[in-house]
Amino acid sequence: MSDQPVLSVRGLRKRFKTGRGWAGRSGQLEAVAGVDLDLHRGEVLGIVGESGSGKTTLGRCVLRLIEPSSGEVELEGSDFLALRGRTLRRRRKRLGVVFQDPYSSLNPRMQIGRIVAEPLRAQGKMRGRDIGARITELLTLVGIEPHFATRYPHEMSGGQRQRVAIARALATDPDLLVADEPVSALDVSVQAQILNLLLDLKREGSLSMIFISHDLAVVERVADRIAVMYEGRIVESAPTRRLIEHPLHPYTQALLSAVSSVDPAFHRDRVRLRADLGRPGHRADGCPLAGRCPDVQDVCHNEVPELEETRTGHWTACHLAAVRED
Repeated sequence: MSDQPVLSVRGLRKRFKTGRGWAGRSGQLEAVAGVDLDLHRGEVLGIVGESGSGKTTLGRCVLRLIEPSSGEVELEGSDFLALRGRTLRRRRKRLGVVFQDPYSSLNPRMQIGRIVAEPLRAQGKMRGRDIGARITELLTLVGIEPHFATRYPHEMSGGQRQRVAIARALATDPDLLVADEPVSALDVSVQAQILNLLLDLKREGSLSMIFISHDLAVVERVADRIAVMYEGRIVESAPTRRLIEHPLHPYTQALLSAVSSVDPAFHRDRVRLRADLGRPGHRADGCPLAGRCPDVQDVCHNEVPELEETRTGHWTACHLAAVRED
């Protein structure tokens, strides 16, 4: 991997307006609360967290499918958020996205070939016979027979549809692929096929990927590094093996303790978080996990912990991380 990140994100925030409360005032929900991350060429970064943690919003902000409220996004050293018009359109040729639901992400009125070719036509990269040859190449790459190009999405299984979605995302040879829960709607056997496909694509090229999921077991299989999100913040980030074997943040520990294992000899003590009656995204002071953490201290209620490097490459946002490291 080169030292220059393909993607560099600093202080990224996204706020959404909420409905009017009892006093008639509209509020704001901060779905992404100051995220920093780097992604290097050929690397897979897994982003995990429970529903509502902000991981999908983060991925969409990085791609500018929704505009961030503030922060910086650099692609290969250039300011991506400053791009407009044709310049932005040209830069988007190098980005790909796989959405969560293969049933709703494909146009039911379009044949598979047209769906896969849509990015090529939109970006003006190919014409005529070149497009037909590229469709055949992409369908073969993801393990689908070329004759499926004349079929419609309803004639295919869930796994086949997701393969089509991946083929479409790869049509313009992207440098960066954001895969948002790409296997969560699929059967376990089909999940394995899709994960193997993504791993093959990673090994064959210089594709960099953000892999978003709530399932740590899935992310462990494909990611080089894992970032754990909670209430819009990254609370822990480390190389995959390091994070799995030695998590320092109590939220990461709770996620890992809930992962089942097929090995009867394997045992991990269950870490249980308390129920929190507070309003997610609205805590102004203190650690966002303070209301649920089993190890909470006074300082946790009064100071927001910064994401700090506790060991080389291992970052944790917890006041007690140093104690756990020892």
